[in-house]
Amino acid sequence: MLYELLYSLSDEISVFNVFRYITFRTMLAILTAFFFTFIVAPTCIRWLKKISFTQHIRDDGPKTHLKKEGTPTMGGIIIIASVLVSVLLWGNLRNPYMLILILSFLGFGLIGFIDDYLKVTKKSYKGLPGRYKLLAQFLIALSVTLFLYFNPKDPYTTVLSIPFFKQWLIDLGLFYIPFAIFVIVGASNAVNLTDGMDGLAVGLVGIAAIVNAVLLYISGHAVFAKYLYVLYIPGTGELAIFCGAILGACLGFLWYNSYPAEIFMGDVGSLSLGGALGTLAVITKHEIILAIVGGIFVVEALSVILQVGYFKLTNGRRIFKMAPLHHHFELKKWPEPKVIVRFWIIGIILALLSLLTLKLR
Repeated sequence: MLYELLYSLSDEISVFNVFRYITFRTMLAILTAFFFTFIVAPTCIRWLKKISFTQHIRDDGPKTHLKKEGTPTMGGIIIIASVLVSVLLWGNLRNPYMLILILSFLGFGLIGFIDDYLKVTKKSYKGLPGRYKLLAQFLIALSVTLFLYFNPKDPYTTVLSIPFFKQWLIDLGLFYIPFAIFVIVGASNAVNLTDGMDGLAVGLVGIAAIVNAVLLYISGHAVFAKYLYVLYIPGTGELAIFCGAILGACLGFLWYNSYPAEIFMGDVGSLSLGGALGTLAVITKHEIILAIVGGIFVVEALSVILQVGYFKLTNGRRIFKMAPLHHHFELKKWPEPKVIVRFWIIGIILALLSLLTLKLR
């Protein structure tokens, strides 16, 4: 771990004292993850094409997507690798929150990898059966939740924080366990459902990562947390480095995933990133803020739930032209880049609203 090595030299060489600052290491994490992804991606794209790990496009989807058949997928492996390299270099791995976040990130990534692998080897859009996928997600989320529930260093173990209000806390008690599981699993699947257009999901995750980095830094800083009436949870500030790594990886990947995409991140990327966002929200008690900054993810997931439910209740009638919601606008003749950019704009507005909650308390 380069951070500990360099910081240990600060007694002899004062310039290395800069590595004590989370903000400095977060910037390094962003740059490291970005350049790692940017440099590695072209080789990975060629390799995935060579072994025929390419995307199979559903016949019942938008016809404009048929031209994407054969685009390399499973690019989320690059994102996972770049985040891990960056965190290993600049993060404090003695921090228990960092370790549990890494395990959650890798666990959801493994589920996505198996799902993607089955799809590409079968040349089908059907991968890991839904019940097995949900069971695996549930077990990982349960492990994270139980760790947090029995964490003696967290003074707000079962608390739900309500934004916009000073210290309005709701103690969920044992209900915290199913609630936290729902948040983590829900976030993972919501990002996965949003990943249906070039650069859409990865761009929105990058926006959410910025907000999370700010919230984590404040939550882990006693003075700032007290001033802004945010729950002070010692040790969580270190996770800003993980958020920086996610941001850098998303920016680097977006270079190749922007329209027209040269590579897709697949479930291995979307499930791991969504699981990380959900885990971060549960650790810092910012579950409601996650629903705000990730409003597009929430709406995309709800559009699928409503569409399926209405379809079954009305024997085939639909609310939207197609779900998830981004396909609805695509079938309304919006060009794909326009849908993507407009969703990003909404994501940025939601991010600003999320940060606004820090002052409206």
